Amino acid sequence: MTHLAIPAALFPILDPVSIIQGAGPWALLVVCLIVFAETGLLLGFILPGDTLLIITGLLTFTGTMTDSRAGILIPIWLVCLAIAFAAWLGGEGGYLIGDKIGPRVFERKESGFFSRANVDRTNAFFDRFGGFAVILARFVPIVRTFAPLAAGVGHMNYKRYALYNAVGAILWGGGLTFGGFLLGFVKPVADFVTKYIDLILLGAVLIAVVPTAIHAIQGTVKTRRLRAQERSAPAEVEPSA
Repeated sequence: MTHLAIPAALFPILDPVSIIQGAGPWALLVVCLIVFAETGLLLGFILPGDTLLIITGLLTFTGTMTDSRAGILIPIWLVCLAIAFAAWLGGEGGYLIGDKIGPRVFERKESGFFSRANVDRTNAFFDRFGGFAVILARFVPIVRTFAPLAAGVGHMNYKRYALYNAVGAILWGGGLTFGGFLLGFVKPVADFVTKYIDLILLGAVLIAVVPTAIHAIQGTVKTRRLRAQERSAPAEVEPSA
């Protein structure tokens, strides 16, 4: 299986084909650990979530549905179930981190991505769309890392969160993996994804990272501007008795 090597050389840890093939018989376990870390350990900034799941499904097809038996040699239903469970567990871990230590961290930091303003905006999104927002967050890079933490910081009802977290984990973790598996039945599409996975990966990284970096910079600039205005504003003179 060959694919372009330039982006993989730049981001070797983000190349899903190399990750899966390098793990050998432990491929499914490694994929599950990455999926868990993306939300449970707040490492979504550097991990190839969506692309990894699609390639996992595609390599499961290669391993179980072709004569070469090259790929992941585990039934697709078990692969989907394991990944969905890892995604759910990661969401639970992210919520607990936000609930237990999040407020202290975010109240001290007033700028950048990890700021109280971002928590408030995320919670406003939760208030507007309800539990459905937890499900939607799964399909948005970076947001799926931040959403469980924000839900914990905002003390969203745990039972309600756990339910929607489970639904999102199944639809995202199991759904994207199974979608990758189905690609195997359409050989031209499967060949295209395999051949150009590095370019697809690079595009996904840029789409995810660039807007986030711009957002963090804008948040920092805005906060500094407000602080400068507060310092330059004349102090109110109390009326004399």
